[in-house]
Amino acid sequence: MENTPQSAARPLRLGTRRSALARWQADWVAEQLRQAGVLVELEYITTEGDVKSGPLGQIGGQGLFTKVIQQALLDDRIDLAVHSLKDLPTETVAGLQLAASPEREAPGDALLSNIAASIDDLPQGARIGTGSMRRKAQLLHRRPDLQVSDIRGNLDTRIKKLDDGEFDAIILAVSGLTRMGWQDRIAQVIPLEVMLPAVGQGALGLEIRQGDDWSHQRVAPLSDVAAMQAVTAERSLLAALRGGCLAPVGAYAQVADGQVSLQACVLSGDGSQRVAAAAVGPAEQAALIGEQVAGELLSQGAAALIASARSN
Repeated sequence: MENTPQSAARPLRLGTRRSALARWQADWVAEQLRQAGVLVELEYITTEGDVKSGPLGQIGGQGLFTKVIQQALLDDRIDLAVHSLKDLPTETVAGLQLAASPEREAPGDALLSNIAASIDDLPQGARIGTGSMRRKAQLLHRRPDLQVSDIRGNLDTRIKKLDDGEFDAIILAVSGLTRMGWQDRIAQVIPLEVMLPAVGQGALGLEIRQGDDWSHQRVAPLSDVAAMQAVTAERSLLAALRGGCLAPVGAYAQVADGQVSLQACVLSGDGSQRVAAAAVGPAEQAALIGEQVAGELLSQGAAALIASARSN
């Protein structure tokens, strides 16, 4: 690691959102860096997604939680952006690079409910809150009778709406609940055969300026090889589908014994149609595996399902 007197004294400027979960994630990364002897300075940034209300698809689409932070990187106001990787669009931003992804937290989704222990236990016509078209489509595919409505806000805001009786159940990421220490609120970790997670869910994305060797040397040791290969397969899939972060696309990749296995699905917005595909191959060819699975989904009509979901 470059460590001249000037660079050793200079802090690495870490940019993050202000939400409690984003701050937890930034604090965790900062602590890992500090344990490696890196000076770290946190910069809190308000994004469009933090101030706009309404369904995500109607208030600006992709990049709501990342664009402003990426611009801060490009403007050299920060050196490192810490993203929830599921929020980071797959389209390449000129001048930036994904430098690392630390060990992944549990990637799945969780049911929170005060009246039921599982999706199958929910009463007929139960009111479910989620801001994700992917979750809505997979819920309705399993239980077409459910009434699924949009819910926005930070984790604590959503849980309060559940406890206030606005919903019979809500769906949140297991990883966020785990990081906040709120696992006791989980009624059911939803099985993958019922609900595949969002691309990159449970993983962090550490983004820097392209060619910024000083930051890369400090951040790269935090990366987990298996996590990086898994999210590479998933993000390659989503890019090939041209789906975007908000599309009804579920995907999950795992790496074991040098092989990456990827399973994915695409649904119509109302959950009535679902196509699925899977593949296994060498982990060093993770991007190729993602493209292969995307090709199989497209051959089954995935593009039309995504287009239809966007139009509704």
